[in-house]
Amino acid sequence: MAVEKRPDKHGLLSDPIPDVLRRLTVPMIFGMVAILMFNLVDTFFISLLGTEALAAVSFTFPITFALNCITMGISVGISTSIGRLLGKGDTQRAARLTTHGLLLAVLMMIAASGLGLFTIEPLFTLIGAKASLLPIISDYMAIWYLAIPLLVIPMAGNSAIRATGDAKTPAKIMMLAGAINGALDPLLIFGLGPFPELGVQGAAIASGISWAFALIWSLVVLVKRDNLLARPQLAHLLPDWRQILQIGTPAGLSNALTPLSGTVLMTILAAQGTASVAAYGAAMRIESILITVMMALGSALMPFMAQNLGADKPERAFAALFTAMRFAILFQLLVYVMMVPLSWPLSSLFSQDEAVRSQLWHYLIVVPASYGLQTVCMLLISGLNAMHQSFKALLWNLLRLFGLLLPTAWLGSLLGGTEGLFAGIALANVVCGLVAYLYALKLRRDKLAFVTS
Repeated sequence: MAVEKRPDKHGLLSDPIPDVLRRLTVPMIFGMVAILMFNLVDTFFISLLGTEALAAVSFTFPITFALNCITMGISVGISTSIGRLLGKGDTQRAARLTTHGLLLAVLMMIAASGLGLFTIEPLFTLIGAKASLLPIISDYMAIWYLAIPLLVIPMAGNSAIRATGDAKTPAKIMMLAGAINGALDPLLIFGLGPFPELGVQGAAIASGISWAFALIWSLVVLVKRDNLLARPQLAHLLPDWRQILQIGTPAGLSNALTPLSGTVLMTILAAQGTASVAAYGAAMRIESILITVMMALGSALMPFMAQNLGADKPERAFAALFTAMRFAILFQLLVYVMMVPLSWPLSSLFSQDEAVRSQLWHYLIVVPASYGLQTVCMLLISGLNAMHQSFKALLWNLLRLFGLLLPTAWLGSLLGGTEGLFAGIALANVVCGLVAYLYALKLRRDKLAFVTS
């Protein structure tokens, strides 16, 4: 069957690599900031309901994140597979795979949320929620479980749109969802004007409505503009699902490793005292801002490499990987140099407690110096997913978090307390980044040798 060629509309296969990576990365930064603001706005308005409401919704994070990992994994599987097909010019298979991938994501989320809906009280009792918090948790999660399937198509659909090389539209969709959520939160939580006062349920309903608008926009783009949706084909359904899950399952598990390792790290910190835990919690909020550009760069790299590998341009794919790695090291070094004079004022901004301020300052002086090499490891993982080597990507994330970061942090805490723990985190980032760079050189050498042989 003849393959329908799609023009290189966004220049992923032909334009200068730095220009393409910049065009992909900048919109993703705005999209990630929109997601961050979405969560912050929810947290702010819920906190106005009181400590119990905030604590109850805080308990929901591990569960909501776990379910979102399902969609995040499938999104990676869809994105890299579509990128390869679009690089080859096979738009018909790309549309078929997008359709089957979205169907898989929706069905899996409906099954998971249905199970969650009937296990709210026993599940949250198991993870330590007090009996007084269970009614509030039930109010929130009953709505959230019903609404979460609405988020699946915007999340996975946006990955498909990004695979075409368009990063602006997904960013606009996320920003719209954030704006709608921010506008509806106070109206539905506190019952302003004609709206009923719904408390934490109002926050969940606001999220659901914002996801519905994002869903509609995503579908319009996929159907009308990109022609990336088609009628499901039963004969190809299971093979396509198998292909997506072969990539998506390890990718979803890899995403889940970060909060899991964070929980273990918090346990180690707890032995150092409450001030250490508070300092680390504040540091994570600052870190989420300091590495936003690098997170966006990693997301931009995956569709770029996938399309070029699909178009039999491995040299260009690996050139982008190493361009991104070198930029990450230089950019994060510049960020660190600019941040050092601000480290003490930032510490004072986040806490008035002397012990917390001191430990947070120490973190900001030590750990961000290693963010560039930490990003090198993260970029390698993105590249492996683009190469359809997602199991190796999972192993690299396991090595980074459980093979290096947690052991060196634990050893550092034994030798030097909280300051030693922070030094251990920085050391793990440096070692992982250097080894990842060497491994990427080997990957490129082996791939290009295979192509020319």
